[in-house]
Amino acid sequence: MEIILAQTDTTVGFLSQNAQALYEIKSRVSSKPFIKVFDSFASFKNIGLRVPKKHKNLLRRAQKTTFILKQNSFRIAPAQLHSSIIRALHWSYSTSANEAGKNFERTFCQSKADIIVEDNRGLSEKSASTILVLGRRKKRRLR
Repeated sequence: MEIILAQTDTTVGFLSQNAQALYEIKSRVSSKPFIKVFDSFASFKNIGLRVPKKHKNLLRRAQKTTFILKQNSFRIAPAQLHSSIIRALHWSYSTSANEAGKNFERTFCQSKADIIVEDNRGLSEKSASTILVLGRRKKRRLR
């Protein structure tokens, strides 16, 4: 699977269905999982996770938010450029385009990516998504 470099709704990111390749690029410990980005709620339902009824409305309306549910982190991609890439794949692992613990560096990212997708927004590092942990009854903000 290819490594795609693209501007997401939050920051510049690497997208791929190959988690091992992303671990190698980022020099990241394998115990820290990647966010799984889905093209739609239908694709999300196919993995078999059930969202507690109390949080379903939040999940549908959330913007720039990553959710953690039963040790699985995920997002539903908004209708923007990177989501059209994900629509072709239905889902993809996503991570910020940088080395672990470092800031975005264009030359590093371009050397590691197989496909570079850039539109009129360019590629720029912005704030990361909000992360919410969803429990059966409560939600907790991590970032």
